[in-house]
Amino acid sequence: MTFAEGLVDALISLIPPALVGVLFWIMMRSILRADKGERDIYQKIEAEERAKRANALGEQP
Repeated sequence: MTFAEGLVDALISLIPPALVGVLFWIMMRSILRADKGERDIYQKIEAEERAKRANALGEQP
C-alpha cells in the first residue's frame, strides 16, 4: 500500500463521522431555533395577559 492509497483510505473513513456530525448540527440547530421561537411567542402571550390583567384591575400598564 502506498502513501497515497493510505491517505485516500483515511479520508474515506472520515466521511461517515463527518456526515453524522453535520446531521447532528442541523438537528440541534433546528431544535434550538424552534425553542427560541416558542419562548418568544410565550413571552408575547405573557405580556398580553399581564396587560389585560392590569386593565381589568384599573392599573396603569
